[in-house]
Amino acid sequence: MRKLFLSSSFKDVANRFRDFAQEDVNGKTVTFIPTASIPEKIKFYVGSARKAFQKIGIIVDDLDVSQSSSTEIAEKLEQNDYIYVSGGNTFFLLQELRKKGAEKMIIDQIESGKLYIGESAGSMIVSPDIEYVKDMDDCKAATGLDTFSALGVIDFYPLPHYQNFPFTKAIDKIISKYASELKLYPISNNQMIWVKGPDVKIETSS
Repeated sequence: MRKLFLSSSFKDVANRFRDFAQEDVNGKTVTFIPTASIPEKIKFYVGSARKAFQKIGIIVDDLDVSQSSSTEIAEKLEQNDYIYVSGGNTFFLLQELRKKGAEKMIIDQIESGKLYIGESAGSMIVSPDIEYVKDMDDCKAATGLDTFSALGVIDFYPLPHYQNFPFTKAIDKIISKYASELKLYPISNNQMIWVKGPDVKIETSS
């Protein structure tokens, strides 16, 4: 069964992760992929997410896909309990995942039932296609990307940071442009999308 915990800001919803996982997460390990943040000037959210995992007792195992071999990527994805993909530039993230074959590895892990945690770019990357993100992220950060087809493990399109500064105008533009043709799921920084098999629901952090 596919299990995805998709967020805008993981630190703001980490208190609901145990409820979603429905298990004792203390001592569990997460493959922590910060790769999307590499081309960004602002990346404080990576450290915030790391601290949020540690606060709930999860051991963080860093994996920068752009600097790791395919073998190392496969080993970490296989051995750790969860997969987390950070925010940042969604196009750069897709480019780097594709270069190393990590795109298919992550899909295979999700299909086998491993719990996937996405934050912002990490949430949008599992949609069928990321072209809709162009008004939020700079696609020029991924000069080697020749298609916007993404992981496609969900049939909808997460839209993080809904009504949150500084993304308000960009998100309004995306909604205006794509609402009639894509199944958009806007979520604010204190909301998350829970996917368990065919069941999809938006939850709010208390």
